[in-house]
Amino acid sequence: MITPVYAALLAIIFIALSFRTLLLRRGRGIPIGDGGDPLLARAIRAHANFAEYVPLTLFMLFLLEARTNMQMGIHVLGTTLVIGRLIHAYGVSQVDEDYSLRMLGMVLTLGTLISIATRILASYIN
Repeated sequence: MITPVYAALLAIIFIALSFRTLLLRRGRGIPIGDGGDPLLARAIRAHANFAEYVPLTLFMLFLLEARTNMQMGIHVLGTTLVIGRLIHAYGVSQVDEDYSLRMLGMVLTLGTLISIATRILASYIN
């Protein structure tokens, strides 16, 4: 199984995003919400967006791996997801955001999800 490697890598990123949000909350004395702090608001969104997209994409990657014998493809898709999530989290986290990073991160993430879904469906057609 290859997918657990990417799940572990993504878990480490999730933990880092969690700690970043927690440390910003503590440092700014904001226990809930963002208190109007733009850096905290961005940290919250980077963390939440990660939590919104990664579980489904990882689950789909696992299903694709179980359904097919495309080890190199699983590595390419897993790596693309990790890179996309890192780029997106970095882009969203910047108060003076370079929107192209955020967009590139989402293109890589959604492209990975679309590719996985397409391959799973195609495996049932063939």
